[in-house]
Amino acid sequence: MAGVKWIRLSIDMFNNRKIKYLRSLPEGNNIILIWVMLLTIAGRCNSGGMIFLTETVGYTTKMLAAELDFDENTIILAINALKHLGMIDYYDENILIAGWDEHQNIDGLDKIKEQNRVRKQRQREKERIELGCHVTGHTEVTPSHATDIDKELDIDKDKKHIVAQSTTAYPYREVIAYLNSKAETAFKDTSKDSRRYIKARINEGFTLEDFKKVIDIKVAEWKGTDMSTYLRPATLFGTKFESYLNQKKATKKRDEKPTNQFQNFPQREVDYDALVMQGLQDMGDGEHGTEI
Repeated sequence: MAGVKWIRLSIDMFNNRKIKYLRSLPEGNNIILIWVMLLTIAGRCNSGGMIFLTETVGYTTKMLAAELDFDENTIILAINALKHLGMIDYYDENILIAGWDEHQNIDGLDKIKEQNRVRKQRQREKERIELGCHVTGHTEVTPSHATDIDKELDIDKDKKHIVAQSTTAYPYREVIAYLNSKAETAFKDTSKDSRRYIKARINEGFTLEDFKKVIDIKVAEWKGTDMSTYLRPATLFGTKFESYLNQKKATKKRDEKPTNQFQNFPQREVDYDALVMQGLQDMGDGEHGTEI
């Protein structure tokens, strides 16, 4: 999103066993480059690690090949290798960077977005005042006078914002309790991250009933499937909340699971499971997890 100009990378990235293994594959260096490019796209989307062209349009391999300037077969190889190593996942027609919240400063990204929003709002207000004075012609505005007006407006806005915040009741406990009862989870309503997502949606005008409806829809669709791990506040109450709210309840059978989460992509005849397991065994024991 606008204003997000950075992502975090570990200085030990190239000592990671998975990175070393990927570099040993055919097109290995290109796979690493594609991985870093996917991280930058996820940072640009600023949606909990999800990668999409728009909030309603996900990337295909052909679209990624065109945007990243790689052959489509290389993109397919990279996606499959990263998926088998658990570095990315794929759901709801979007690629998801695994462990994004743990490795990226999400609060920092949100702070940048909020600062840009406030700055643009102040600039529009200033332009409106200057335009009004120019049209009426009755008031002479000196630079110092304009600055004083800006300060008064900022103080007034801050007061109104503080009052609005103090009078808004955020249904943290009700939302999390409802999610836990429906999804059989054990999230805490005191969690800072969970509260941040709920607060953001309430500030956008959504209601407790909207939260319950989204939970009902996604529980009916995901509970008892491989997607059940995403029945969590970060996914349900994130930037796709409105899309989920307007989604019809799923009617699919829960015992039907896709044989391949990348079934929409052209496949190459490579036994990645055997390839990955053999490579990891050859590397020997070491650290676990994915570093970004």
